[in-house]
Amino acid sequence: MSASPYPEGTVRALLATELVTEATRAALLARLEPVVHEPAYFDAATYELLRTVCARIFPQPDREEPIELAIAIDKRLLEGRSDGWRYDALPPDRETYRLGLGGIQESAQAMYQQDFTGLSDQQKDAVIQAIQEARAPGAIWETLPAERFFEEMLAEMTELYYAHPLAQEEIGYVGMADVPGWSRIELGELEPREPEKNAEINR
Repeated sequence: MSASPYPEGTVRALLATELVTEATRAALLARLEPVVHEPAYFDAATYELLRTVCARIFPQPDREEPIELAIAIDKRLLEGRSDGWRYDALPPDRETYRLGLGGIQESAQAMYQQDFTGLSDQQKDAVIQAIQEARAPGAIWETLPAERFFEEMLAEMTELYYAHPLAQEEIGYVGMADVPGWSRIELGELEPREPEKNAEINR
């Protein structure tokens, strides 16, 4: 991850203003709090596997404390929640994750004779790429479409990552400042609360 071109603390600064509704402020501030999480849906080994996969899909080498993505997935599956849709080729979310994470382990063993968590970063990336491209070895992928599982998993991780205030600061996102609305919508036009760096991108 390269350093963000946007002013540090942009989102955090806006959270202290009247430009943000109380509900939005409470939700985003909660995401900034450190979390101690014991896996509740996954067993400890499977949860660590999920954390390791998250860390390769969204590596965060510049953060002292990475944004944890596996926590929300574990909680969602425990509660039986979904985003309201899924590919008809995939089973319900709980079963999809159970099978898909098992498939990752199978592929790691087939390709490198080790569990996924014990692989080098380069090997982990090779396993993930093979799954993305639907060419990963393993019996599970004969019944679970690897590329669909990867797409579902990637979409959820992406949503979780960019819902975090620190990730929003990386891209100059200030849409969470939701009280005043948005009136400057033409190319290159900025609201007063938007980082100036946005102007360079929108030109």
